[in-house]
This record gives sequence, C-alpha cells and structure tokens, in this order.
Amino acid sequence: MTEREFFQILLIGFTAIGAAIFIVLFFVSAPYGRHTRSGWGPRLSNRWGWLLMEAPSVILFLVYFLVGQRKDFVPILLLLIWQSHYVHRAFVYPFTLPEKRNMPISVVLFALAFNLINSYIQARWIYSLAPVTAYTKEWLTDIRFLLGIFIFYSGFLINKRADQILRNLRKPGDTDYEIPDKGLFRYISCPNYLGEIIEWMGWAVAVWSLPGLVFALWTVFNLLPRARSHHLWYKKAFSSYPDRRKALIPFVL
Repeated sequence: MTEREFFQILLIGFTAIGAAIFIVLFFVSAPYGRHTRSGWGPRLSNRWGWLLMEAPSVILFLVYFLVGQRKDFVPILLLLIWQSHYVHRAFVYPFTLPEKRNMPISVVLFALAFNLINSYIQARWIYSLAPVTAYTKEWLTDIRFLLGIFIFYSGFLINKRADQILRNLRKPGDTDYEIPDKGLFRYISCPNYLGEIIEWMGWAVAVWSLPGLVFALWTVFNLLPRARSHHLWYKKAFSSYPDRRKALIPFVL
C-alpha cells in the first residue's frame, strides 16, 4: 500500500469517526471544564493536559514541513498560520486556566490521538501529497487563499476576545463560573467556539483541499454539541440567564 492510498483510507475513516462522535456528543458531554465528573479514570492538571495534547500539533506540523518537498513562500505562510493558532493553544492558553482544575487522562489521550492524525493529514497533504501545481506563488493572489486567511484570522480574533472576557471574569484564585455579558456573549453562550469554527473554515478555504474540509467538519462535530451543552448548563446553573441568548450562532442556534 502506498502512502497516498493509506492517506485516502485514513481520511475516510477519520471523517466517519468524527460524524459518529458528533452524534454521541449530543448525549454525552466530554468530561472536562464545567462538565467534569467522576468515572472517567485518573486525572491530571488542566494546564498539563492542554499542553500535552496540543503541543504535538506544533511539533509535528513543523517536522512534516522540514521533511516535505515544498518550501516555497505559500507553504511557509501556511505553516505560520497553523502555528499562530497552535503555539498559543499549547504554550499560552493552558497557563491562563485556573491552577486547581483538572481533567481525565482519557480525554487528553483522545485529543492527543486526534491531533496526531489531524497534523499528519493536514501537513502531509500540503508539503508532500498535494498536486505539484498546488501552493505555488500564484496561490498568493488567488481569491480562495486571500479570503481563507481573512476568515481564519476573523475567527482567531473572535476566539481570543472571548477567552479574554472569560478570563477577566475571574479574580486570582477564583474557580467559580459567572455569566459573561460582553462582546458576542451578549448574543451567544460560546463565541469562543464560534471563533474556532470560523478559523478552521477559513483554513479549509485557504488550503482548498479535502483534508482542510475534513478538519473544518471535525471542528463542527466537536464544538457544536459542546456549545449546546454549555448553553444548557448556563440555563440550569443561573436562573437569571438571558432567555434570548443562543448557544452558538446569534439569533439562530
């Protein structure tokens, strides 16, 4: 079996698993953050958990770039775009979380497996398996590339702004939850998830590939049901929670 054949099989299987998980997550919330609960095995610090499961995306993407065949300006730019998300997610975001919270190691291992597979799928396509005509200097002026970058960083800014609002709700040492009421939180419960979905939709447009689309779908598969779980949790935890606020998409969902 060639790598290209293996890649195609992996892509199909990866998509099917994501679709199955999408359905499951409407009935079982992943047990971390506000949905943490016992019965999911040994636990470790949230900070170490996030670092361990996100750092491989930083490292592996760089490795696949270094061993790949494409090192022109566009492939380098795609590397920088990818790293702008994952360096922050692996090495900055974990240290903004409350020290006392933890998560099941099983959740970390699942997320680690996802990142190992996804990094391979995204990077190997860009740097080795895509057609030789892909990601040349002409791609710099292609409307798909330019629009994709714009969408990506629009989502990036929404995500980081939402994280900042949530972080500022807590005083040092405080682990209690409160109702956020600034920015897009006035309209939806999870603008951080909306931002991340927009990011990877932008990535899919910028790389214009089936692997990019699969990543965008996986992001929706994971974050849409989790946004719904967050929204229901807020309504249950706070009797004063705004009735008109939606879960993920303003005025719609």
